[in-house]
Amino acid sequence: MPDPSRPARAYTRRTVLKSAAVTTAGTALSPAVALAGATAPSVIAPGESAEIALSVNGREHVLTVEPRVTLLDALRERLGLTGTKKGCDRGECGACTVLVDGERVKACLTLAVMRQGSDITTVEGLADGDRLHPVQEAFIRHDAFQCGACTSGQVMSAVACIREGHAGTEAEIREWMSGNLCRCACYQNIVTAVADAAREVGR
Repeated sequence: MPDPSRPARAYTRRTVLKSAAVTTAGTALSPAVALAGATAPSVIAPGESAEIALSVNGREHVLTVEPRVTLLDALRERLGLTGTKKGCDRGECGACTVLVDGERVKACLTLAVMRQGSDITTVEGLADGDRLHPVQEAFIRHDAFQCGACTSGQVMSAVACIREGHAGTEAEIREWMSGNLCRCACYQNIVTAVADAAREVGR
């Protein structure tokens, strides 16, 4: 029988949901942790920081950041790589596009702590010394920019687009570059530059 001397616990919708969430998470995590023979990952309290190592443009960097810091902010504010632009900050414009393990990633939508062990390339890492990447040369040759706000993201996306084999026709280029927006509407010149660079890379 319940002890009448102890006050009854008040259950609210919030406490029930929180309890269920904790139980579910623990149940889901335990078998995976047991199979891997590892301990559960440590939880970083709000306001605390974590030390991470990022490989950017072939160089290793050790940073201390809050877990909520995006890769975009880590690149710009901590490493001084301002070629990666902050546009909409919602993953809509593509100005912050970088390559992570060779794939296009919008840096404003990924956390820096999630990218440890990955090979990250920004627009600063494309050139070989004083020699520009073929995509960079093509953008200059075909005047594929005006204000420049979207240019680095366009260039990075174009590099990946060509590597992926999606630069065979103008229609294909437009489709696979559609995640990068240009407020100056230089789309025709961008498409021409990507097609030209694709031919150059394919030689």
